[in-house]
Formats: sequence, C-alpha cells, structure tokens
Amino acid sequence: MRLVLAAIFILLAGCSPLRIHEARLVLIDLAAGSHDSALKRSTPAPNRATIAYEVDGRARQGDLYRPGESHGAAAVVLVPGAARTGKDDPRLVGLAETLARARFSVLVPEIATLRELRVGPGDADHVADAVRNLDAIGSAPIGIVAISYAVAPAVIAALREDVNPRLDFIVGVGGYYDLEAVVTFFTTGFYRDGAVAPWRWRAPNAYGKWVFVRGNADRLDDSGDRVLLAAIAERKLEDLDAPVEDLTAKLGPQGRSVHDLVQNRDPERVPGLIARLPAGIRSDMAALDLSRLDLANLRARLHLVHGRDDAIIPVTESRALARAAGPRADLTEVDSLAHADLGAAGIRDAAALLRVVYRVLAERDQPPRRLGGGRRAGDRLELAARAASGQW
Repeated sequence: MRLVLAAIFILLAGCSPLRIHEARLVLIDLAAGSHDSALKRSTPAPNRATIAYEVDGRARQGDLYRPGESHGAAAVVLVPGAARTGKDDPRLVGLAETLARARFSVLVPEIATLRELRVGPGDADHVADAVRNLDAIGSAPIGIVAISYAVAPAVIAALREDVNPRLDFIVGVGGYYDLEAVVTFFTTGFYRDGAVAPWRWRAPNAYGKWVFVRGNADRLDDSGDRVLLAAIAERKLEDLDAPVEDLTAKLGPQGRSVHDLVQNRDPERVPGLIARLPAGIRSDMAALDLSRLDLANLRARLHLVHGRDDAIIPVTESRALARAAGPRADLTEVDSLAHADLGAAGIRDAAALLRVVYRVLAERDQPPRRLGGGRRAGDRLELAARAASGQW
C-alpha cells in the first residue's frame, strides 16, 4: 500500500505512468530478494554467463546477466564490494537479476582482491576496463552501479580520460567522499557535515574498521606485523568481541601504528595517527580519496542514495560527494537502508526510493548513441556471451 501511495504522489508530479508502474515492480522485487514478486512472474529468468574479455592486453573475467527474452536497452557495470563471496554474493546476484529483468545488460567484473577484503587503487582499473568492454561491444547507454566502498573506484574509473565520455550515469548507494572522514567515523563514531561543522556521534559498525585492517595488512614492510594484523582482523571479523591482546602485544612499530588508529576514540587525533601509518597505506588511501580529485569534469550523471541510519559510512559523505560533483549529481536521503525489507519503508522513504528507480529506468530509456558495426547493443552482448560459452 505504501508503494501504491508513493506511486500516486509521483504521478501527480507529472511522471510517466508506465515507467512509474515498472519502477514500482522493480522496487518490490528488490525488497523480495529471492522470493516471489510480480516482476519475477511477469518476466523470464535472466541469462547469466561467465565471460572472459581482454582490454589493451589485460585479461579480465566477469559475469554477464542478460534479459531472458529481450535485448538489454542499456548496460551497466555492477561493482562487487569487499566481500569473501565477491561477484557471487547472493545480494549482488539478486540485484543483477533484478536489473536484467528491467532490461539492463549487467556485467559484474571479477575483482579477486575484493574477495580477500583487500581494497586498493587497482579496483578502479577493473571498473574502467569493464566500461571499456561494454562500449567496445556496442552498449549504450552505459552506467555503473556501486554500493558502499565501491562508489569510490566507480567515480575514479569514470574520471579516466577515455572512460569519461563513454559513461552516461552512475548509481552510488552509501558511498564516501573524504576517506579521512570515513576513517574518523568507523574508528571513533564522530562525523560532521563539513570541515567547520560541529562533531556529531553515533555508534559505528565495527566491521568497517576491521575490514580496513585486513585490507591494509599486506601493505606493511614488516612481515611479522603483516601476519599479526591479518590474524587480528580475521579474529575480529569472525567475532567482534573476540580478545586479541595476545596478538597486539607482539606488534612492532608498523603494526602498532595501524592498531593505534583503529583503537583511537578521539576524532581530533585521527589526522596525526594517519600520518604515522606506513607509506604504502597512506599512498593507497590518497589514491582512493575522492576529496583529492576534481569532479567538475565528470560527464556521467550521478544518482546518489544514502540511508541516514548508515553505521559504516555516514550520510554526510554522500552530501559532500553531491556538492563536489555539482549540478550533475542528485542525492536521495532515506531514513533507513540498513535492512533488506524495503517494503517496510515508510511512505516518505518509499516515494524517495521509487523516484530513484524511476530515474535509473529513465537513464535506460535515453536515446542510444551511434554504435559501430551496425549491431544493436543487445545483439552484440548476446554474441559476446555466446562466444564465451561456446554457443554458436
């Protein structure tokens, strides 16, 4: 009922009735997860194939999802997050399938380091190559969909000189702008809406800081500290309440600098503690910090969504990203995105999320760019998938 009322409100604002209806089906399907929905009943199951592709001599792999009985009207790169299951994470697979049912062709690149919880500047290379591959086989419009940490490599990839003109839109859910601010939040719980704003506090999800530790352990020069930090992080990721004093007592200076940062509770100390980190960590942090980049030349439209209840990356980060990106960005804030039951959202959140889905479907329906070779985007993606699977 809430989504019905939300659809009525949006219709009154002059939007397309057919697209609103489709957006409602998509949003309900996202909320349903693997369970039955009207979209599942009214569309054939998507086709999923693992494909190999090459970009400038770099061998890449990923999963390509295509609509069951129609060509994709647009294509997106869906970026996996830092999770052991990688591109096979059930939630990511569900999102890819929903997008395919909504007539998107979806490429989910395999990024092996993210399965190991190791984030780094190279993640943007994988995203950029996935976009280049979609463009090479004729997909238009082209977008990127990224959640949480993955928003940063998506934006970095979009700014590459040859990728920027090829990309039409980015959907970023729960992303960040200033990496130092994110580290401050997941270590201390403090955040603020701008550099001169007063500090606010909320309890952070400790998972974020231990992913940070695990992801950076291999960047230490001290092999003993590398092993110890990895063991500390693994133990904490398994059980956040697990004691680790037996391991922390053995840390050398490099490992201690990382542990001191994540154990700190004073936001004013964070810049100094980051400055003490090993050079390899600081270098990669700088490369993944969007606040160091000029986003004024970003061509892609940026659709941002963030829950005010986010306990890993605060909503203030998407606000900062939207301000930096300027008029090509729109930000939708909702009270809660911390649960999967989108159908339980209040009327205000339901209307806001429905607008986001509507905008993404509108991106799909933009006039296609001229394609080389005379083939439609869907035709060429289908041939690529068949070639990969030997179905000729």
